[in-house]
Amino acid sequence: MNSAYLDLIRIRFLMMLAYRVNYYSGIIIYAINIGAYYFLWEAIFGDQKVLGGFTLAQMTTYVAVSWMARAFYFNNLDREIANEIRDGSVAIQFIRPYSYLMVKMMQGFGEGIFRLLLFMVPGLIIVCLLFPVELPTEPSVWALYFVMLVLSFLINSQINILTGLFAFFVENNEGMLRMKRVLVDLFSGVVVPISFFPGWLAETMKWLPFQAITYLPSSVFTGRTVGDAALRVLGVQVIWFLALIIPILLVWRQARYRLFVQGG
Repeated sequence: MNSAYLDLIRIRFLMMLAYRVNYYSGIIIYAINIGAYYFLWEAIFGDQKVLGGFTLAQMTTYVAVSWMARAFYFNNLDREIANEIRDGSVAIQFIRPYSYLMVKMMQGFGEGIFRLLLFMVPGLIIVCLLFPVELPTEPSVWALYFVMLVLSFLINSQINILTGLFAFFVENNEGMLRMKRVLVDLFSGVVVPISFFPGWLAETMKWLPFQAITYLPSSVFTGRTVGDAALRVLGVQVIWFLALIIPILLVWRQARYRLFVQGG
């Protein structure tokens, strides 16, 4: 990897470190969210042992790991890109000797590393102390989940970059940014596991990238997806990561052409 890109990761990490107190409060907020969902699902389960393919223990673990994974893969690349397009500073990026898209991805990765070390890990430890979370005992599951977590970050960042680039074609894409955030949280399975969706909607989700962000990795972590099925799930993530490169490059190409034509 080009040393300039490594420097971008380091710089973004140090920038986030300067505001780490904000993330300590974020851990508390996430723990409260997880607690609210835990008591909600406990009431929904009642005397039932299994619901939507989950036991209560699996659901508790799913909720905890899904929200903490969100703490890692979440970023505001879409808003950053949109702001740079609106204020015109993106034009400067075209004369610099590096890829603008790679710059944004590396900046997001630096933020992700910070969130992993100072948000997700300590947050998960606190949540495990507060709620009956069942962690995997097999190292292979942890290793596979970590790889899937990185792919979750990449796929979510790709969706953010794609959404941000649409600021080239509309005067204000604020509504699109907000809608995207709601869609990702809902359809990725953070709010409700996809197995609880109506049949037609659950089938539709198989043809969209959102499930690859949260639902599929969390299903592996909770032990609902094991063995060859877990590897197939990993394959789904890889396919979506590769597939999303195509629309990003196409939109970026049209965006560059639009900028040059308009004399931006």
